[in-house]
Amino acid sequence: MASSKPADTRFPKPKPLSSHGPARIIAMCNQKGGVGKTTTSINLGAALVEYGRKVLLVDFDPQGALSAGLGIVAHDGLTIFDLMQNEELNPHDAIRKTSTENLDVIAANIDLSAAEMNLVNEFDREKILKRILKKVSGEYDVVIIDCQPSLGLLTVNALTAAHGVIIPLACEFFALRGVAILEGIIKKVQARLNETLVLDGVLATMYDSRTHHSREVMELLLDKFGDTVFKSVISRTVKFPDATRVAEPITSYAPTSEAAEAYRTVARELISRGGAP
Repeated sequence: MASSKPADTRFPKPKPLSSHGPARIIAMCNQKGGVGKTTTSINLGAALVEYGRKVLLVDFDPQGALSAGLGIVAHDGLTIFDLMQNEELNPHDAIRKTSTENLDVIAANIDLSAAEMNLVNEFDREKILKRILKKVSGEYDVVIIDCQPSLGLLTVNALTAAHGVIIPLACEFFALRGVAILEGIIKKVQARLNETLVLDGVLATMYDSRTHHSREVMELLLDKFGDTVFKSVISRTVKFPDATRVAEPITSYAPTSEAAEAYRTVARELISRGGAP
């Protein structure tokens, strides 16, 4: 997944970094699996760190792919599930350092799969994650929540806690089918739980400029979402699974690669849109 075109330097000038206050929280969301949510969470976070931001990644998927992708052994300490089960726990105790300075993680493992059932009878259950992140957000510039591929209570928690949503969307026709459902969930959360939630953008992933299929899906994305589609495009490359294997972001594993530059471009564009401080 490398950039299909040179980095675009024509974005508006990034806004100045705000005084260190509560982080801007972003939900990385799509109910379809395999579209690049975790890859984008890790590498966008790492790229934002390169631009001077302090970033917290929240693994909110029972598969724990984000934790594993950064070399975090979730079973060795507190996880996001533990924090949701007992809000008296200190979330600072669950934060793990990664090999990338200023890129931290709250891990997840398969235990999180029980969360939705366990939280059904909890008071204000849609706002549990929001209350947890409020305790630590003042120490970060950006928090990225890597959501699971579903639209259940966990995803609603993420959307309720977030200021913005990024939708990674693979350049495949099947990936487009569920977007209307996701849009509906976002609108319901806006109406009932989080009126300030906005769509930060749609990010085209797994793009292959050699195929008519990818180009046609890209055109459909632009027709449907217009300016909300990031100008940056994440293309297919073997470097992403290679980076995952050694538990590093692409920006440190292959820092001069087109793939790394693609995510730096996404980070610059997100900052220029006001999606990151």
